[in-house]
Amino acid sequence: MNKLIAMLIASVFATSAFAATHTAAPAAGSSSSTMSSDTKADSKNAKEAAKADEKATKADAKADEKATKADAKADKQKAKADAKASKKKADAKADKESAAADAKADKADARADKASK
Repeated sequence: MNKLIAMLIASVFATSAFAATHTAAPAAGSSSSTMSSDTKADSKNAKEAAKADEKATKADAKADEKATKADAKADKQKAKADAKASKKKADAKADKESAAADAKADKADARADKASK
């Protein structure tokens, strides 16, 4: 643990000493035209980056819109399928009840025929 703490402290001092000796000062022979061209290049790069970000944002928005439409379409299809399934279930139940009523009527007719004989 002591070695770890010592290493951390040493690295802090080493980086601060390195940073103090290496400052980002322009070279003595630099002219203002060189600085100006660097500034122009930086602004051009910034504009290109802004355009790229704008395109990416538009693409993300378009993808989100497509996903939303696809979700809505899937929900609509699911609702339609659920309605169709519930209708089939209701029809099957009605058919079952009708068949049961027919069977009951047939039984009653059979009893009536048996009783009349």
